[in-house]
Amino acid sequence: MNGTALQERPSASASWRIALPHSAAAVPVARALVRTALADLEHGADCDTAELLTAELVANAVEHTAGDSPIELVVELLPHGCQVEVHDPDPAPPGDLTRPHGGEPDPWQEHGRGLLLIRALSSSCGHRPTESGKAVWFRLPVVPPQRRPA
Repeated sequence: MNGTALQERPSASASWRIALPHSAAAVPVARALVRTALADLEHGADCDTAELLTAELVANAVEHTAGDSPIELVVELLPHGCQVEVHDPDPAPPGDLTRPHGGEPDPWQEHGRGLLLIRALSSSCGHRPTESGKAVWFRLPVVPPQRRPA
């Protein structure tokens, strides 16, 4: 079940922070960083889900914020999972991240399912204001060893 937009930040056991270009080129770089961070440390969070949700957050930041200011990706590996944040310069909250509105997305449209995926696949997600805009985040739990894909 997803949580609400929380202000607290759990302490990290390892973290990465990288500035990304405000362009579609940021998406594959962000995916690679998350996969590398989780795989190199043999962290127990689901790499595929982390990659997918990171791509959604970065793509939303690029598409829905004006200007060419860089966006920032923060990956924190925690004892109980991981947290991924995307910082962008727009202080406006990200639509229906924590509280859906309207009906189901149109299956024939290219857009409209990213935040639904984040809500459905993360253990919690939210957003918080920052000094320069906002941070949108999700958390994934550690997957027990017997249930990890081979």
